[in-house]
Amino acid sequence: MRVDIKKLDESTVIPNHSTAFSAGYDLRSTVDINIKPHKTVKIGTGIALAIPPHHFGALFSRSGLSTNKGLRLANCVGIIDSDYRGEIIVPIYNDSNETQLIKNGERIAQIIIIPYINAEFHLTNQLVATSRNVGGFGSTGE
Repeated sequence: MRVDIKKLDESTVIPNHSTAFSAGYDLRSTVDINIKPHKTVKIGTGIALAIPPHHFGALFSRSGLSTNKGLRLANCVGIIDSDYRGEIIVPIYNDSNETQLIKNGERIAQIIIIPYINAEFHLTNQLVATSRNVGGFGSTGE
C-alpha cells in the first residue's frame, strides 16, 4: 500500500521499522523538550501523510518510553484520519514524578496504518438476541 509522506523539515527522519517484523513505524521528535511530571506536551514529528481512503493511522506508545521513562500517549491511542494533511503531532503524558527529557530525533511513538469498514447504522426497536444478550462487565466469566 502506498502512503505519500511530506517532510516538513529537511532533517526529519521518515518513519521506519525497528526490525523486519515490527508492525509499527517509528515516529521521532523534532525538538528537545522537557516534560514535567503529570503534564502533557505536544511534540511534532516533522511529517504529514496522505493515508489512503478507508484506512487510518493508529498512534501507539513505545514500550521503552513507558517502562523506562513513564511516558505514554496522552490519549492512549491516537487516530489520524485519511483526510488529515497536517503535521503528525504526538501528545505525550508524563506519568512519572520526575521531569523527562525527549531529545530531537528520539523515537516517541509508532504508527500503524489500518483499514476500516464504513458502517451504516439502521435505527431499530429490537436487536437480534444472543446468548450473552445484555450481560455487561464481567458477565462472560472470570
